[in-house]
Order: sequence, then C-alpha cells, then structure tokens
Amino acid sequence: MSEVRVNNLTNENNTGGPTISGITTYSGKNFFVPPQGDTASRPSDCEPGSLRFNTDSASLEYYRGDTIGWQQIEAELTSPLGGGTGSNTGTGTRGLYMGGNPNSSPNHSNTIDFFTISTFGNSADFGDLSRVQNQGTSFSSRKRGFLAGGNTPSSQYGSTDTDMVFFSSTGNATDFATLASIKKEAGAFSNAIRGCHNGGGANTIQYITMETGGNFVDFGDTSAAYEQNMGLASTTRGFSGGGNTVPAYSASNSIEFVIIMTTGNSTDFGDLTISGYGGSSGSNATRGIFYNRYVSPAVNNTIEFITMATTGNAIDFGDATTAAYGKTGAMTSATRFVTAAGHNGSAAFANVDSVEIATTGNGVDFGDLSRSANMGGQCSNGHGGL
Repeated sequence: MSEVRVNNLTNENNTGGPTISGITTYSGKNFFVPPQGDTASRPSDCEPGSLRFNTDSASLEYYRGDTIGWQQIEAELTSPLGGGTGSNTGTGTRGLYMGGNPNSSPNHSNTIDFFTISTFGNSADFGDLSRVQNQGTSFSSRKRGFLAGGNTPSSQYGSTDTDMVFFSSTGNATDFATLASIKKEAGAFSNAIRGCHNGGGANTIQYITMETGGNFVDFGDTSAAYEQNMGLASTTRGFSGGGNTVPAYSASNSIEFVIIMTTGNSTDFGDLTISGYGGSSGSNATRGIFYNRYVSPAVNNTIEFITMATTGNAIDFGDATTAAYGKTGAMTSATRFVTAAGHNGSAAFANVDSVEIATTGNGVDFGDLSRSANMGGQCSNGHGGL
C-alpha cells in the first residue's frame, strides 16, 4: 500500500476539489472534521446521506431526504427499556401517562403509569408526581419526560410547576422548571433540545432547554388564544392543531407551526378535517396524528394525519375504537401511536388505543391504563421530534 502526503487537492482549474469515483475509504489515525453549523443553518438542497455536526445539539446528523430532513445520529448507550409485566414484557420505546382526573373523589391524581410501546398490554406503575393534578401538559427528550402546569386542589386555574422524570428508571418526579404564568389544558411539542408549551387559555408559546430546566422563556404567539389544543413535532417543526379559542369558546380547525430552534410567531399550515378540541396528538419523524376530540355537541372518533415537512390540510386516517376527548398528547415510537384513557361524554375510562403510523385504518385496542382517567399528560422517549 502506498502513502501520499499532501496539504491540498484541487482540480485543474483551481476552482474546487477533485472528483473521486469508486469506493473510497478514510484511514487517518486522528480525526476528520465534517461541515458544521446550528439547526437554523441546516442546508435543504443536499444529497440524502450528507453528514454534518449540529452545534446546537452537539451531535452528528445526516440528511434523510426532502420529506424527513435532518436526523440526529443517536448512540445507543443503554439497552431498550421494558422487560416487566403487561405491555412491559417487551422492550423498546417507553411511554408515560402522568396525573389526570380519575373521575372519582378526589378528582386529581399524582400517579405515573408507563408502557412499552412495542408490546401490547396493560400499564405498570412508574412512580408519583410531586403534586396531585389534572389538565397538565407533557413533552419529552430521549432521556426526560415532563409534565407542565395543570390545576391542583388549591388552584383550579392552573399552576406554573413542571415535573420531570428520567425514562430509564422508575421513581418519583422532581419539580424541575417554572412556567412564565399559571397554565392548564395546553398543547406541547419538543425536539431533542427544547420543550415548548403552547396555549393554555392564551396565545403564548414558551420554552425551556430540557437538559437545564429553569424558567420558561417566551417563544412567540399563535394566531389565537387556545386551550385543549393538540401539539406534536418533527425534528424541526412544532405544531398546534385545533383547540378551543378563548374567550369566545369556539372550536377551531386550524393547524399552525413554528421552527422549534428559532423564536417567533406561528405560521398557518392548513386545516383539520373537523373542528374540535381535547384530542390526542403525536408523531413519528414524518407523520403527525390527531386522534379523537370534542366536536360540539358530542365526542368524536376521528383520526387524521398530516405530512409534517409539507403544508396542507389534514387527511382522514380512520376511526378510534371509542369516541372520546380529554386526551392530551400521545405516546409514540418510530412506528406506533398509542393514546390512553379519556372521557367518553359520560365518564372517564381506562382504554388504550393504538395505530401503526405509516398506514391508515382504524384504531385497535392496546390494553388498559391502571385506572380510569382523563386530561393526564402523555409522552415518550421515541417521538418524531427526536
């Protein structure tokens, strides 16, 4: 094997590097430096498989094409989670259901349940929140799950508290961050870095950096003041769909989005097929799912989806097993959408539904939550924003 040592390679016109064809390997003993930049400067006109270093997330990422965009290269440092009873006999992405209204006295809960999304079955006990609450809002990174705001026995109008747990362990939550004002019944979305709280009776979007916590920071505004709006995310975009506009209390069919690693006001994306509020929502890297909602004067079983890299109206996906509302967030993996509990118009229930995100069709029974509940926070460590 020959060895060539050079400082620079140029083409014959000194206008760029040479074209190398065939199979080329790199055998340097030290390192190579890929292109780098922050999330906002990601190029969109490159070839699939292109590699760069993201200075915001401090990680390598690669381009998966125009539909999916850039995705972080994640080292698998721990074994997949699971290996218990019920749905947790399998291993894979972990979903959490936190707090909620158990439809009995007292009407607040501090219970956290968990599921392994790859395996059908019932939930298992994870631990307790730092407070009893319902109508809180969940978002997550790969390591941490959060529940922000929600009303408590001492504050029916909401709170500023934000609890945090680590997905990899079971145990009680700790108080980790503080909303800028008291909130309940809001939407939420997150990527791997930022968790965003959206609405809750106002048109404000606020965010934290999930690794550090602290006080939430103003992000921008939505086009209207929403409550019980539905939130989801891709790796670059955060979405709000539907909701009840206040103070008029009129159901919306609007879908809006922001670029998560910037700040500013939301932009119109398109419309849901049916106006409503209080539904479940989640995503993988490509599709966002809106599941159930309240459509006056009754609950509804609609499922619809959007392709997040584009703009346009939602498309019918199928029907849920039960008409319901009072379902905030969802538990998703790269392939499966799971949503627990809710209210069927007369009482809270414990049913858990799921669909396969890449297909269309009706929801199927996944298992049961440990209790009847509605307005609990749902999140996972494998959703489409990561």
